[in-house]
Amino acid sequence: MRDKIDNIDIAILEILQNQARTKRNEIAEAVGLSLPSVSERISKLMDKGYISGFHTHLNPKKFDLNVTAFIFVTTDLSDTSNEISVKAREHSFVQECHSITGSGSHIMKVRVRDIDQLETFLNTVRSWSGVKNTQTNIVLSTAKESMDLPVREIKS
Repeated sequence: MRDKIDNIDIAILEILQNQARTKRNEIAEAVGLSLPSVSERISKLMDKGYISGFHTHLNPKKFDLNVTAFIFVTTDLSDTSNEISVKAREHSFVQECHSITGSGSHIMKVRVRDIDQLETFLNTVRSWSGVKNTQTNIVLSTAKESMDLPVREIKS
């Protein structure tokens, strides 16, 4: 069962999710608590696993990573599932790798410079042990991309 968090914890999580670099004294002012109380709450939220880290979101276009693609991978052996995940973690182009149901066994989100680099990476994936087939969808445009969670809506 999930640890209980209150509305102040939710407010702190929303502030940090929106801007992880918000100073703790600013958070304290926003939620009406002292700086030590906010620091303690943030520490507890980290200890309980609600906060798994603080990250900077980089703009892929500034690094000439102009192609985003989703690669569905189908394996021929069920015991290669873990191997696919391990291989995906080794490649910096892979931003996400998920074991899935439905068509395929895994889906990977990749960002590369261009179609040539995507083709080279696809050839690499196809050479992995147990990979039977791949299907690639290239992103034409992105309407929404977020790691934010609706913490206020899902609080119970």
